[in-house]
Amino acid sequence: MKLYKMRKLWYMGLEPYKARYTLQLQEWNRAVFERRGIDYEIVTGETLSNDQAIVTGQVLDAHGRTYFGMSQLMNLVRKMKQGEVTNEDVIYFEDMFQPGIESLPYIMDQIDPAHRPRIAVRCLAQSIDPDDFVHVWGMQKWMALYEKMVDSFADIILASNEEMAMHMKVAGWEGDIYNISGLAFGKAEVRSRVRGDLKPFEDRAMRVGFAARWDQEKQPDFYMDLIEAWNDNFHLPKVEFCIFSGAKLKSNNDSYMARTRDLQARGLLTVYEDLEKNDYYALLNDTRVLFNCALQDWVSNTVSEADTLGSNVLYPAYRSFPETFANDASRLYVPWSLEDAMSKLGTLLQKPHARQGAISDWTDGTIDRIVDILEGKGESWRRMTTDYRKHTHESKY
Repeated sequence: MKLYKMRKLWYMGLEPYKARYTLQLQEWNRAVFERRGIDYEIVTGETLSNDQAIVTGQVLDAHGRTYFGMSQLMNLVRKMKQGEVTNEDVIYFEDMFQPGIESLPYIMDQIDPAHRPRIAVRCLAQSIDPDDFVHVWGMQKWMALYEKMVDSFADIILASNEEMAMHMKVAGWEGDIYNISGLAFGKAEVRSRVRGDLKPFEDRAMRVGFAARWDQEKQPDFYMDLIEAWNDNFHLPKVEFCIFSGAKLKSNNDSYMARTRDLQARGLLTVYEDLEKNDYYALLNDTRVLFNCALQDWVSNTVSEADTLGSNVLYPAYRSFPETFANDASRLYVPWSLEDAMSKLGTLLQKPHARQGAISDWTDGTIDRIVDILEGKGESWRRMTTDYRKHTHESKY
């Protein structure tokens, strides 16, 4: 195991959006960096507008993401030119897709080795994910080539779970891949946004929430099938099924929106939209179950937030979720099985799960695992051998 002396960490974060967790992401990282006594600097970027809205695209605004990323790189390159960055430093990118990143190998291949930092990137999905939005928009033709470029010079590639690491391997990536087993999360910061004690489970509304984006890779149709099936069974309790959205509800599939409006008109579905984070957390604090049926959340911050705020969680036993849930069958349902989902939902509506809080405790340590890897102390998370599949069945906590 090789330990690195990380003189300084240069943090390349994401632009903040009210509708996304990126508004909190920088502060979650800052808290860990300071607790661990790390010398760090947040490399700033310029935002294209002040509305903090996703106008073009699905995950981050297409214009805003590129503008912010390129302005960040300009600031980083200036610091490199001034000699502020050394070979004992790490530049850590929160997203593998960083417009302008080709500047780094272009510079580093031509400068003295004393000024070549190590590069770490965190993969959020990319073209290795068959359900990522890059495939919806036909971007994979060039994105896969971009990924090969980054793979050729990045020192550390961070995957959020074992399944993502496997997708990287079969795509032919050759860089050093590490599983961080979670998404960056700050449990204390999330909990602090709800004043006083959490609402007792038995006093909560008989409410089921859905907090993923309303796009095809999140399978809204399955959730709406569940809603209709539940309401067709007169023996089941009356439940308020909801959507929680940080922006005006939209979708990359018009048929979902038409069906949503129909369910709303029939009184079967409530849409809470344009929510500020604290308003969303207040709703979670009065919700019994957060439901998910996504194909590719790759852990999901929504599970950590709900688990922190006393809501039960029910997710499909698919891709990253078994690892996230430590293979807990009582909170994982057979994918695409309405019968199994409804059965487990009925149980989780009755009382708090015995292991409530364990998921968010684990993900609360994700940033520490990242820092360990950056410092060369996380080799147990390295995934470069041919027997990489041996880790998929392990319960991490």
